[in-house]
Amino acid sequence: MTQLALERETRHARRLQAERLVGRRALQEAQSLRFRVFSAEFDAQLDGADAGLDSDEFDRHCSHIGVRDLQSGELVATTRLLDHRAAARLGRFYSEKEFKLHGLDGLQGPLLEIGRTCVDPRYRNGGTIAVLWSELAEVLNEGDYRYLMGCASISLRDGGIQAQAVMQRLRERHLSTEHLRAEPTKPLPRLELPDNLIVEMPPLLKAYMRLGAKVCGEPCWDPDFQSADVFVLLKRDELCPRYARHFKAAV
Repeated sequence: MTQLALERETRHARRLQAERLVGRRALQEAQSLRFRVFSAEFDAQLDGADAGLDSDEFDRHCSHIGVRDLQSGELVATTRLLDHRAAARLGRFYSEKEFKLHGLDGLQGPLLEIGRTCVDPRYRNGGTIAVLWSELAEVLNEGDYRYLMGCASISLRDGGIQAQAVMQRLRERHLSTEHLRAEPTKPLPRLELPDNLIVEMPPLLKAYMRLGAKVCGEPCWDPDFQSADVFVLLKRDELCPRYARHFKAAV
């Protein structure tokens, strides 16, 4: 059996299930997965690193969801969600650490922020993201949230070439400040790139764009993650019909 055939068979045999991550033990599973992914891919400077965890002050104010491989019992994907009520108690959304969000107070309807999304490299395929999205859909539906917002990261390990090339594409196709304008606190310096440069868009950012999300401004440099963070906003009633099936009753 070829390696490709083996990988296909392995993916086919996996049984993935979304779940709400409730309680200290489940939260630590999510923090452990985040630590492994973020430290390996971004060489990130993380709170809780001594314990092998990615943790911060926002975790206890967020709800957490994930995807579990039922065969191995492993948590293989996770994200956290902060709604407008919890953000009001905290005094800010997580994104406001990096962006001045002009127009945020004018958004009509409940708002949910998504963050710290990560997927185990062995499970990075459409199936895993679809399972995670389906659980996110349930949360959106239950809270009747009208907007979903958050940041997606682009690694700067290559000196910023990928980030600049991806932003060129985003400005052409997905940039909109109609509802909200995100002004980065640490703007990313621009590089002169050839017009024919082709780079791969990070999977999470690509998934947001396919759903119909819009980029609300220029990226912010995150020195802790050595990444360019792009702020995205998804208006629920502008969800792309082609991918609405991932959001089931939330549409």
